[in-house]
Amino acid sequence: MAMCRAGNSPEPRGFTLLELVVVVFLIGLFSLLTVPLLSGPGDAALTSSARRLAGTVKQLYNESALSGLEGRLIFNLDGGTYTARLRERDGTLRPLPGAGQDGKLRGATRFTAVAVAGRGSVARGEVVTEFSPAGWLPETVIHLQDGERQLTLRLLSFTGITEVYAGYREF
Repeated sequence: MAMCRAGNSPEPRGFTLLELVVVVFLIGLFSLLTVPLLSGPGDAALTSSARRLAGTVKQLYNESALSGLEGRLIFNLDGGTYTARLRERDGTLRPLPGAGQDGKLRGATRFTAVAVAGRGSVARGEVVTEFSPAGWLPETVIHLQDGERQLTLRLLSFTGITEVYAGYREF
């Protein structure tokens, strides 16, 4: 029985030029598709802020419905912060249990405006969105900006879902 020892193979080893070209082409194609997904640090701060805010909205919506208490999402537009609170039956506000109770926009991200249905758009100061225990909140549109990049978050009235749109949008 013939055995082949390492280094003594009669067949040539290595890659053909065609195989190398295909591999380089595939690497280039994959990098072309993934580079737009890996955005710069400013984009990461804006996207992270939007995701965290959307998570807080959903948590407050669910907690309000489960506890039977009114929820409040308080935006401090000048400070770039937001706070989630539950209103007890005696009127006192208590923090939302868990990690989603208070938030600060990341990096250079800032609120440019918050519009609550029936109250108009506000660009400075404090804005409050109330969450009903019955599962309703006024449609709220939040505009975030980080440098030149903007996102619009739209809180839907009966679902507690946050839709995120690129750019500045009015509804």
